[in-house]
Amino acid sequence: MNTSFTEENYLKTIFHLDTKQNETVSTNALSEALKTKAASVTDMLKKLADKAFINYEKYQGVTLTDKGQQKALEVIRKHRLWEVFLVDKLDFKWDEVHDLAEELEHINSEALIDRLDAFLNFPERDPHGDPIPDKNGVLKAQELIAIAKMDIGQQGKISGVSEHSKDFLQHLEKMELRLGSDIIIIDKATFDGSVTISIDAKTQTISREIAKNLLVSL
Repeated sequence: MNTSFTEENYLKTIFHLDTKQNETVSTNALSEALKTKAASVTDMLKKLADKAFINYEKYQGVTLTDKGQQKALEVIRKHRLWEVFLVDKLDFKWDEVHDLAEELEHINSEALIDRLDAFLNFPERDPHGDPIPDKNGVLKAQELIAIAKMDIGQQGKISGVSEHSKDFLQHLEKMELRLGSDIIIIDKATFDGSVTISIDAKTQTISREIAKNLLVSL
């Protein structure tokens, strides 16, 4: 069954919100995430329910059906593979690729995506550290922890971000906080939530916001 760009964006957004909340997704949450009026969201949810992509009851929120989750993972796979291609092969920076991948993710060619995956040597993670679903929709989870939740003396490797805004990624780049860097927690300030870390053998202090949104594998 063919799906429109808008339908795919809704399914992808429901998937991301459900992953964060582990519960039904409210119309208000979708409206805020998609920057769309609640009435328009309700109309689209009815269409998606008619196509059996979601379970939806008015005032009760929404969840993806198995069919809806599979479609969402298909779109996410395409998005993240295109991000890898743009960064690794076309030399875009990690803060430049999201909007481009938003356009490319709607190309409806399974053969193209399979060849893209093989061309990139079947990457497991995108440039932001997010896992890439495989062809069967299997998403390999990786246990990551925010720096803010780590204890003094703990060490690990920067492996992802929970904030994908361009401003945030550019700020990380300026501070030379990059994926793959080894860190150790040196100190944590109770007053402002800042954290002093050793990164690749250099010491620096990062803000509460960075500590909350920069993810580490232990």
